[in-house]
Amino acid sequence: MKKLKEISGSLVMSLCEIMIGFFLLINPVRFTSLVIIALGVLLVVRGIASIISYFRTSPEMAAGGHDLSSGCICLAGGLFCICRSEWFIATFPVLTFLYGIIILLGGMMKIQWAVDAIRMKRKQCLPELASAILSLICAAVIIINPFSSTAVLWTFAAVFLIATAIFDIVAAILGSKKE
Repeated sequence: MKKLKEISGSLVMSLCEIMIGFFLLINPVRFTSLVIIALGVLLVVRGIASIISYFRTSPEMAAGGHDLSSGCICLAGGLFCICRSEWFIATFPVLTFLYGIIILLGGMMKIQWAVDAIRMKRKQCLPELASAILSLICAAVIIINPFSSTAVLWTFAAVFLIATAIFDIVAAILGSKKE
């Protein structure tokens, strides 16, 4: 039970990655638009809460904080996300490049985990190493972007997300079965 508790966060995150991958495979533009709009709604709520907090606080206390400015920034950003979600879709190549950089950094962290497992002489380090290598390769492909269309890149990103999540689940389960 303790081992399951230790890996539960990793399992939940991996299952979420699998779901996101499937949603991207089904309808990437619609899914991304919905995520952007949902983020916009959260930003609007956060912005309104900060603005209300500013006006409910005494002038002396409010002057020392940034509730009004941060609230206005969140409100403006949220409204932009809600009203102009298509802008994010149009800038997808740039966002994909940034996603590739994030995957590359995650792959480098996974390399350390794999090397740590090898140094500790764990028998089950192969899935961690495979996940790390897969992350680095996929990050390189996403950054280089040899695809002829954005749709192919979406599909590649979705399949990659599902594959690495599966590798991470296997690594977490096998890693929890320490000698």
